[in-house]
Amino acid sequence: MNPKQSVIIGYDCVSPLGTDIKTQWERAVRGDSGIGQLTRFPVDEQFPVQIAGQVDAIDESAYPFLAPRQMVHWTSPIFKYALLVAHRAIENSRIEITPDIAPRVAITFSSAVGGLDAVILADRRMREEAKLPHPFTNPNSCINMVGGKISILTKATGPITSTITACATGITSVIIGSMMLEQGKADVAICGAVDFALVEPIVAGFSTMNGTFHSKPGHPPEPPSRASRPFSVDRRGFVISEGAGCIVIATKEFAKAHGLDHTIQVAGWSMTSDAHHFVAPNFETVTRCIRESICNAGIEPGQIDAINAHGTSTKVGDQVEYDAIRSVFGNRIPPVSANKSQTGHAMGASSAIESIFAIRGMNHSMLLPTINYTPDPKIELDCVAEGARNHSQEFLLKNAFGFGGCNSCVVFQRI
Repeated sequence: MNPKQSVIIGYDCVSPLGTDIKTQWERAVRGDSGIGQLTRFPVDEQFPVQIAGQVDAIDESAYPFLAPRQMVHWTSPIFKYALLVAHRAIENSRIEITPDIAPRVAITFSSAVGGLDAVILADRRMREEAKLPHPFTNPNSCINMVGGKISILTKATGPITSTITACATGITSVIIGSMMLEQGKADVAICGAVDFALVEPIVAGFSTMNGTFHSKPGHPPEPPSRASRPFSVDRRGFVISEGAGCIVIATKEFAKAHGLDHTIQVAGWSMTSDAHHFVAPNFETVTRCIRESICNAGIEPGQIDAINAHGTSTKVGDQVEYDAIRSVFGNRIPPVSANKSQTGHAMGASSAIESIFAIRGMNHSMLLPTINYTPDPKIELDCVAEGARNHSQEFLLKNAFGFGGCNSCVVFQRI
């Protein structure tokens, strides 16, 4: 046993499926969709995106650190949701960050998009009202400020960094946290990501990139709940969503010494760069990332019991992910769950949220379904399309791939 091996001691998330973990899990198991009409900002018929995965408001009065007086200057929603999931994950872990422990608690919690909404509001204020930006505009838009605010909340004073790797940010955060633990630089790491990118120009920008879901010309509109359909023959782009997920990890040695429960460990990981294209994935480096993460766990591909896919619902992205999986696993591909079919794509937060669903599934011997799935003859996968499935898992592979060719894969192990 490696005493420096990273184990999961707590987690929490918010997603379009709910703002508490119990509700989200129950809805995910039922096969519900969190996708609905876009209402985060006014939308007319000409706006290119009409649907989204939105997170419900939370009862801020239940948390003193989210009181209006505390949050008055922190206008971007990334802060309140990041602080909420970090607080609840630490509470769930039962760890108390005392002054003697604090220097050994790292923070790798980050964001892919950050608080750009604050900059956009400031720009409108300057143009429409001829007023200078609010003094907290830049702090709200500073991506590493999310980790800084978590540090202030938790009093953790160990290493802190922002692991920005686009849509892979959440799982990269876990990897970098694990590296710090393995190198003896920390005993605990607060990992995860938050993104609330439902802001007009960002949403419209994804549409002009031809990435977001669009209805088939000449066909009637489909229900929003049907729009996100990873690996499906009729997939037509991703659905933009929002959310936050926090995963608290510790060394086995620390967890044991402090009586902290743990059933899942980070068994292996890999990160690769495509050096290929700014958005289109590269088969060779994606395949290497998957293969190396399994090798790093000290196991063979045949020992992987399930895959939690990146699965965005894009034509090219899903095909390359499948081709890479097929290259590694051959004709013995384990069952694949694509959680974005239910939650949409919450940018960097997606892989944190999906990892939490995967970890919970491992503990419950359950695979979540890939909803809205219609088989694609070019993609031969068991996507758990029939609904949630009882399935024991010792090893699970989690894939995450981001813009700029940022690939991150982790193997989780039930212990």
